[in-house]
Amino acid sequence: MTEISQEIQKQLEGINQSLQRLAPRSPSINLEEDIFSYIWNKETQTLCPVKDIQAIPYPLLKGIETQKKTLLTNTRQFSLGLPANNALLWGAKGMGKSSLVKTVFTVLCEERQTISTKQNLYLIEILREDLSDLPKLLLLLAETPHQFILYCDDLSFATSDTQYKSLKAILEGGIQSRPQNVIFYATSNHKHLLPKETEDTNLADPLLLKEILEDKISLSDRFGIWLGFHHCTDEQWDDIVLSYARAFQIDLSNYDLLYQAKQWATARGAKSGRVAWQFITDLRGKAALKNHENFTTEDTTSD
Repeated sequence: MTEISQEIQKQLEGINQSLQRLAPRSPSINLEEDIFSYIWNKETQTLCPVKDIQAIPYPLLKGIETQKKTLLTNTRQFSLGLPANNALLWGAKGMGKSSLVKTVFTVLCEERQTISTKQNLYLIEILREDLSDLPKLLLLLAETPHQFILYCDDLSFATSDTQYKSLKAILEGGIQSRPQNVIFYATSNHKHLLPKETEDTNLADPLLLKEILEDKISLSDRFGIWLGFHHCTDEQWDDIVLSYARAFQIDLSNYDLLYQAKQWATARGAKSGRVAWQFITDLRGKAALKNHENFTTEDTTSD
């Protein structure tokens, strides 16, 4: 009888464990010591720590001086608990939208370390397809004593996508308002996050059609700050390339450097900060490989 009872107990424990795995996970906020950037994991309903953000140094972001100052000032206000706006960074690909968000966050973290002030600013990235978790995430963040930048990269919605309505309500206008310790930054290639066109092109009522179109573009209006990023000019491109080259001590004359950079951009079909960074990365890699080969040759010769 005892053996039967033990077997039943094991079976019940197995069933209980299976049910726990099937049950929805309770969302939780667990901030690790000395880690201030995270990615929201929809599957586990937790924050995954990011130990090292790949941020470009603030002075190396060229051609976007106004955007840099505006976002840095707004973020500094927010970090101090002062009024600040949600921000939409929109425009040309590769011109520093995502880099600016990460760089500004890094700058403010370094400022806190310099003045030996306790870090209170956190960066949380949430994927566009996980935006349905925003309400529960906001509730969790509102209960903590810290300041959070919620960041969504490459934000846009298809014509039939209705997720934008919940985001619009949270940003401004819904019953569940954005907590004072949370700000929302988004990057997008489009100024209006939804296509202006509507599938209901055969609507007979022009007023109704106008209302539908206005509803689709109104999401952008929920962002208090719009920062436009445009294709760089040839002069800006040269400045970006030379700045990166000086920062990484590339051993080439300006003429050779810009000539090779032009060929690289022509092959890519674009000139942007991202393309310039990739070009400099390629030069750095080739120089390091050459040094490695020379070292190997010298080492073999000495043997």
